[in-house]
Amino acid sequence: MTSILSNVRSLAADLPAHQLANLDEVELVQIQHGALDEVAGYLETKRWTSVVMVVDGNTYDQAGQKLSNLLAKSSIGVQVTRLLPDRKGDVIADEVSLIQVILDIQHSGAKAVLAVGGGTIHDISRYSAYTAGVPFISIPTAASVDGFNSKGAPIIIRGEKITIPAIGPSAIFADVDILMAAPSQLTAAGFGDMLGKYTSLFDWRFGSLVADEPYLQISADMTKSALSQCVNAVEQIAKRSEEGVRILMGALVESGLAMLLFGQSHPASGSEHHLSHYWEMEFIRLGKKQLLHGAKVGAACVEISKLYHRIGEQGIELNGGSSPGAEDIKRRMALQWNDIRWHITHLPEPDVLGDLMRMVGGPAGVSELPIGDELLERSLAEAHKVRYSRYTLLHAYNEQRSLFVH
Repeated sequence: MTSILSNVRSLAADLPAHQLANLDEVELVQIQHGALDEVAGYLETKRWTSVVMVVDGNTYDQAGQKLSNLLAKSSIGVQVTRLLPDRKGDVIADEVSLIQVILDIQHSGAKAVLAVGGGTIHDISRYSAYTAGVPFISIPTAASVDGFNSKGAPIIIRGEKITIPAIGPSAIFADVDILMAAPSQLTAAGFGDMLGKYTSLFDWRFGSLVADEPYLQISADMTKSALSQCVNAVEQIAKRSEEGVRILMGALVESGLAMLLFGQSHPASGSEHHLSHYWEMEFIRLGKKQLLHGAKVGAACVEISKLYHRIGEQGIELNGGSSPGAEDIKRRMALQWNDIRWHITHLPEPDVLGDLMRMVGGPAGVSELPIGDELLERSLAEAHKVRYSRYTLLHAYNEQRSLFVH
């Protein structure tokens, strides 16, 4: 798996320098047994003698304590920043967590930030490191999300989730022994995050056809390849075998590299992620305990597939459309409709997606999550506003409803 970076760089060799620059920020990817043991040596080569290690209560026990001891033996100063959960027991990427880490970076004079944990810890770490002007290192404790090497940080600000530009990691150390020992629901969540690429890739293609959104074929191909690897290895991933965990973690990293190469999250985040973010903000507003990101994305992918297949079967009404911008959207959708419908027919049916989620122990649909019918219907009508600049099919369906046959 250490060849992921070299393979991606080979594929992207002919791209402009500004696109390769994002990729070049990631110097090293290690997905192997004992990867945790390699962190100290890497830090020494960089001469980063003082670091902040960001953990929560669980990830400190899983990897943080051992890593802290390893770094101490190498005479690297370590400030352990243990993120505190809220009253519901959730660690949230919000203003409180950001200030906690930023202050520790300032007080310790740290030369780098180590993110030891899952997606939330990485989001907090990457934006804190970016704000402080220091690099960060990714040390996943579960194969649970594809955002380990993202440059965007989804942060909750005053209850609203927004994605803020930050930095990607200088290196990724994913210890297979730690990943295999992670709770099974986290591995299922990672698979769910990957499964969402079916609809995110469709939405990206749709936006490029109808709204001139930028598109990069190499990033799309990388994401498709990573998704196919996961689906083909679903039985191994379900067993959390060594090979299954390696494949899943490698696919998550490759998906993240595809985003880095493109410079935005389009390859890996479409309407299914917008539903997930909408539910997350609703749970925060109501004071409810959060659900795993990948579990929500996998379930949302099932719902989006259901809606998109229905749209594909019903078609569009080319005589409709009077809302602002509808005439241009109508014209472009008419011109591209055969292509759009072809892409819809190649989305897996919702039952197929649900069966794949069930195989890995994840929710096979929203009905298996504590998300009621009212919230589901409201999110399907409003979630496109979470990233309003993204022109997904859900966006078009809600904003130009008169174009669609009902």
